[in-house]
Amino acid sequence: MSCTVGVMRKPWTLPFVAEAEEVASLRRLMRLRLGLWGLHDVIDDAQLCLSELVANVIAHVGVGTPTTLVVSVSGTRLRIEVHDPDAQALPALVDAEVNSEGGRGMALIDAIADRWGVQLHAEKKVTWCELATGLPAEGGHCGGLRVTRAEALLSMYGRERVLLPQPARPGGLSVAVAEATAIDMIADLLHWLRAHGRDADEALDRAQTHFEAEISEAEGNAK
Repeated sequence: MSCTVGVMRKPWTLPFVAEAEEVASLRRLMRLRLGLWGLHDVIDDAQLCLSELVANVIAHVGVGTPTTLVVSVSGTRLRIEVHDPDAQALPALVDAEVNSEGGRGMALIDAIADRWGVQLHAEKKVTWCELATGLPAEGGHCGGLRVTRAEALLSMYGRERVLLPQPARPGGLSVAVAEATAIDMIADLLHWLRAHGRDADEALDRAQTHFEAEISEAEGNAK
């Protein structure tokens, strides 16, 4: 993923066999993928839609059907597709009874997703749904202003030549303001890490380790 031009979210394709035992693994992989894409807020809904789409194939096409999952970002929506080889067994929106054990799958998807549908092809059908992500743009972040500011800071660090600001004038107030700004910058970077699916606590521990090692080395050289 490239952070200077946005988050790269290439379509993810995964062939699998439609069996109830596969659903848990598919849900875990979905969580991991969306975490890497920085789409944490949509994970639960995406997992539920995935479960219902796969359950629909199992119930209406058959256990053991060769199936393919395709996950992508369409505009600012997350698109989930399930491909199966039966172009005849079409999913339908059923008004299931309150105590009914079945028939709720597409109704749940209809309630959760922004939109859904079915595409028919010569040898397969594609059942899909799309969820709102909150992204400002397809390659953007969900972290808001803080992540945007961190992007700018990291971009500056990556340049070969950086124009450094002049040191603050001596004085307690200037140092206090600079300290508050530095803390805010650190918070921005922690938001950036979260937006990219990284562990902020682990990053802080690693930074602290680097900091202490450099201080120790500097003090050793000064003796």
